[in-house]
This record gives sequence, structure tokens and C-alpha cells, in this order.
Amino acid sequence: MSKTALCACLAVLLPTALLPLGGASAQDAAWPTRPVTIIVPFAPGGNTDLFGRLLADEMSKTFGQPFVVENKPGAGGGIGTEQLAKAEPDGYTLGMGTVGTHAINPWVFKDLSYDAEADFAPISLAATLPNLLVVNPSFPAKSVPELIALLKAEPDGHSYASSGFGTSIHLAAAAFEIHVGSHMTHVPYKGSAQALGDVVAGHVDMIFDNIPTAMEQARAGTVRPLAVTGLERTPTLPDVPAMAEFFPGFDITSWQGLLAPAGTPPAIVEKLSAEVQRVMRLPEIKARVEPLGAKPIGSTAEEFTAYIKTEKAKYKPIVEASGATAQ
Repeated sequence: MSKTALCACLAVLLPTALLPLGGASAQDAAWPTRPVTIIVPFAPGGNTDLFGRLLADEMSKTFGQPFVVENKPGAGGGIGTEQLAKAEPDGYTLGMGTVGTHAINPWVFKDLSYDAEADFAPISLAATLPNLLVVNPSFPAKSVPELIALLKAEPDGHSYASSGFGTSIHLAAAAFEIHVGSHMTHVPYKGSAQALGDVVAGHVDMIFDNIPTAMEQARAGTVRPLAVTGLERTPTLPDVPAMAEFFPGFDITSWQGLLAPAGTPPAIVEKLSAEVQRVMRLPEIKARVEPLGAKPIGSTAEEFTAYIKTEKAKYKPIVEASGATAQ
């Protein structure tokens, strides 16, 4: 090969050889060089917003750029989640995903505007939160076995409240009905506050509510807690059994995780995943979220991808049995 030809080959190959390990471009390695948006597909003040802002605060410190939360509520989280799916996959638009947006909505909505798996690059599962089954204090059943016996003895004689069709609160009750082999009257509301309020008032027998709000009512004595809906007890209510103690494998929990649009460079996804894992292991973060009944996780991107797939498959028969027909 002539000297001229050799120089030409080196000119082509040298830039590739100088790329960072793993095939990442120099631009990916330098990310972020400007503010990053985290879409929260629900209104401010809820669990998803809490974890979105918690991660945004910590990542702003770590990466030296602002991570800004944008709340985009509507359609059970569908509006904000669609916006994330259609965003430029450059690492500058991220979003929070939940059991509702990625495991339940695909079976509830006929014409969902995003694919819960194909349209996203999962980054990390941040935390899980079981629901809490509570009943009115005057309700005759004082334990899950007593409740099961009562439902079998009085089929169609009892009711449960929810924050609406297709919510995790509704589907936790539906899963319980499947395991018991019973049926209760579903009383849906437009939000969990009103639903829980009517259980406190005695208008409805029970609710499988989000643990932070239901736990406060239980501690105040306005409702009686019977079980958390996860695989294990929560340290915040150690005397309340897990539903899995009565139905092995029962696991209906809410969860929060960070995602990016599909096609986001793997180097950026891995950098973000490592950061979420670090944040969720910080003692000060655990001290902040565990009293809410949350279990900090911080998974790898691969683990979160597999988790979403499993959760989505799990909820299909529950949605079908629940009557949460697609709108």
C-alpha cells in the first residue's frame, strides 16, 4: 500500500478508534450539556410526582445541569406518557412510568397512543408501594380470613370503593375477588380521597387504597387495616399481614420508574441507570420514602425492562375479569 493510501485509511479509521469504549459517541459521553426534562404524567402532589422530583433534585447535583419536572396529567397518565414516547431520543427528555401507564393502560384502552414496551428505553425501577386494604371500623370482619369467610357466606352483599375503573386501587380489589372466588359491588369515584372518605363514613365497606393515605387513616383509627397487597409486610405497619400470607404470590403493588424514549443512546441510559441505583440506596432517601410505605429499589435497565414485561402480562387477566372495559 502506498503512503498516500495508508494515510487515507488512517484518516477514516482513526476517529472510530478514538470513540469511548462501548461505542458511545463523544456527544453521548459529554451528556448532559443542557437542562433535562422529566415528564411526570400525573398531577403534582402524588407518588409519581414525589419520586420524579426526588430523582430530579439528586441528578441535578450529580450531573451539573438542571433536571426539570413537567407535570402532564390526563387519560390515566396516557397524555404525558405519549409525549415521552414521541420525544427526541437524545437523553434530554425522560419520564416517570408506573404500573398504570405501562402495565394496566395497555389492556384498558383500545387505542392506546403508545406501545408500553417498544416505545421506551427503561432506565431503572425506583420504588414499589403496596396498596393497603382497609375497612370501616364497624365492618364485622377483623382479619383477612374473616373477610374471606364473610364474602363466601354473603355473596354480592358487600362493596368496595376505588379511584376509578382500571386504577391500581380497582384492580387490587379485582385480584382479591379472583383469589377468593367472590364478587363485591364496585363503587368507583373520581379520586381516592373521596373514595376513602366514603369508607371512613361507612357508605362503602372497604378500599384497597394507596398506602400513604390509607396508612394515615389507619393510624388515626378511622379505618381498620387488614393487609398490604405485596409479597411481604411493610416496616411502617409491621403488624399488618401481607396478602401473600393468605394467597401465595399475591402481589398487586404500585411502582415508579424512570424511562427514556426508545432509541436513546445506551451510554446515556446506563449513566442514568447507575445514578438512580445510587440515589435509591442513599440513607437519606430511604429515610424519606420508607415511612410512606415505599420500598426503594434502584434496578438495572435490563431488570426494569424484564419487570415491565412481567407486570404487563400479569395485569391482562385481572383487567379482563375486572370489567374495566377499554374506552
